Parts: sequence; C-alpha cells; structure tokens
Amino acid sequence: MTRHGKNCTAGAVYTYHEKKKDTASSGYGTQSVRLGKDAIKDFDCCSLSLQPCRDPVITEDGYLYEKEAILQYILHQKTEIAKKMKAYEKQKQALKSEGQLESKSEERERAEKFKQRENNIVSKPINPFTSGKSKDGESQKASTSSSSSDTGESSSASALPSFWIPSLTPEAKPTLLKKPSKTVLCPMSGRSLKMSDLISVRFTPLDPSLDRVALLTRQDRYVCAVTKDTLGNSVPCAVLRPSGAVVTMECVEKLIRKDMTDPVTGDKLKDKDIIPLQRGGTGFAGSGVDLKAKEARPVMQA
Repeated sequence: MTRHGKNCTAGAVYTYHEKKKDTASSGYGTQSVRLGKDAIKDFDCCSLSLQPCRDPVITEDGYLYEKEAILQYILHQKTEIAKKMKAYEKQKQALKSEGQLESKSEERERAEKFKQRENNIVSKPINPFTSGKSKDGESQKASTSSSSSDTGESSSASALPSFWIPSLTPEAKPTLLKKPSKTVLCPMSGRSLKMSDLISVRFTPLDPSLDRVALLTRQDRYVCAVTKDTLGNSVPCAVLRPSGAVVTMECVEKLIRKDMTDPVTGDKLKDKDIIPLQRGGTGFAGSGVDLKAKEARPVMQA
C-alpha cells in the first residue's frame, strides 16, 4: 500500500465519515453534536446555578431551584422592570410635551393664515371702468405665481439631500420603547412566577448519618420517601405539594393514586398536588430528552 492509500482517496464512494470530517475542517455548514452525560444537570441541582441545592424549591411546572438563587433572580427582574417602566414613563412625558408643542404651532399657523386671508379681503369699492384690466392683471399674476410655485415644487422635489453636508444629513429618530410587562417570568418555562408559587422540597438522603460534603461526593445521594428506591436522572420522580417529599412516579401510580393521600403528612391530595420533577437526560437516546447541541455556521451554495 502506498503512502496516499491511507488517506482513502481512491474510493469511489464519499463516505459519511469523510463528509463530516471535511465539513468540520472547512468551517462551513451547521454542526450538531450529541451531548454526553457529563454535560447534563443532575435531578437535584438548581436550574440556575447548576449546583446541588441546599434549600431546594420547585415551581408548579416542576423546575427545581435553589431558594436563594431564584429569589435573587426575582428581585433582579423586578428592579429591571422598574427601570424599564421609568424609562417608558419618561418617554411618554416627552412625547406628550412634543405633542403639545406641535398643537400650539399648528394653532399659530392657523391664526396666521386666517390673518392673511382677512388682509386680502378688498374693502374699497371697485371701479367698473378698470375692473376688466384689473381682472386681466390679476389673472396674469395668478398664472405667473402658479407657474413659479409649480417650478419651485418640481425643483424641490427633484433636489436630493446632500449626505456629505452636516446640515442636510438625515437624522435617526430614537427608538420608541414599548410598555414593559410587570410580570416576572420563569427562566426555564417562560411562564409567570411569584414567590408564593414556590414549593419547598425535602429530599430523603440515602444515609442520614453522612454530612453534606460526604453526601455530595456520592453518586447515589437520595432515595424515595416511601419505597426507599435510589433516585437519579434515569428514575422519573414527583414532588408532593403538602409535604414536599420526593417520590418515584412508580410509587405515585401504584400506591399514592389509590387513595390520593400524602403518605408523609396524611393530607388529601389532588392531581395538581403531584408535581413531576423536571430532570436532565441520561445520555441515552431512549431517555426522551433532546440532547443535541447545534452550531449554526455559514453554508456555501452553488
């Protein structure tokens, strides 16, 4: 085999591997890569800080947050909304003052036009012997004025602005701000979020004797509050609203839905009290989670 035979350039088929390799090295075409398990958030980690939660809370959509992180996010969003509202009110006042000035200028123009019309009214008696001449002179003046006005309009219409003269350059008007919404949105679901909607979550540790540091170093940290099954990204979980306990969906379907009672507190449950926990994928294609990352790059078209 020659040296060039190792490059697989003598084949009659342009393989998929060669196409992907050439596309990656060319710098053109959209690249898509499937994420591995290391790039996936664990089920007990905050959706904002991506760190294991100390004081976890959950929204009604099932997204888990650190209480401190989500409260800071809500306060930050409220301050941003207040700033935007202040800028919008300032713009509103400026537009209102401009409208008042325009209305005053229009009133002045109307008054001036009315004065000119009143001054043009003839108050002296007309001489019948010179009326024809005056009419002819007025018609000639009117024709000359109309022709001059037409030529002036055509000349002004044909004149183009000089973009290189500072006094004739077009000015860009400031962008008008829209009225901001006062509702704080969830960073994950995009729905409205309030502090009162947050539900405290209590995870059941695998070994209660371990401290927090020793617990976080373990791969299996928490178990179901009822069946004591180990929890993970591959295990669908749910949070019970009255107690905040985390149980598996298998436990919910086989045990809790029979009498709809919270096994920890004994409270009656409704369907909305069982909140499925949004978890990350497992790295397998059958986990039901889209784990593809795409990078859009320019495409060469012939």
